[in-house]
Amino acid sequence: MEARHMKLVKKRTPPNRAGVAAVEFALVVPLLFLFFFAAFEFCRVNMIRHTADNAVYEAARVAIIPGATAEEAEQEAEQILNSLGLTNVDVKVTPSKIEKDTEEVTVRVTVPLDDNSFIPHQFVDGRDIERELTMVREGARRSTGGSSSLATGP
Repeated sequence: MEARHMKLVKKRTPPNRAGVAAVEFALVVPLLFLFFFAAFEFCRVNMIRHTADNAVYEAARVAIIPGATAEEAEQEAEQILNSLGLTNVDVKVTPSKIEKDTEEVTVRVTVPLDDNSFIPHQFVDGRDIERELTMVREGARRSTGGSSSLATGP
């Protein structure tokens, strides 16, 4: 067998192409960062939206139990919203005093995105996420507005 030697050939960049990679990098990196931060922020908004959905549902579930108070429902919603570190949230339970004969309870959560975004308000400026849920209380008698009668058979 014959041994062959290979020569390494260096690829030389023509002198007029020097610095092209740096210019391309300078043009592409800002766009790359813009897309990265936009995607990151939209993921954060989606997390906030789903957490607000969960907060109104869980708070309404607390409020419909007989003997529950509006304050307990508000605390439940705030606890869930605090799991993401959300600030300046507004939780409203209607009616503010849940009586024995209260038929429905509505929970409304408003989360301002300006106060809860990771990056400056480029993408969510002035927007809020609002979620509302109304549930019928357990054991509440619903008024049908008309009279009901039982039909008896012959």
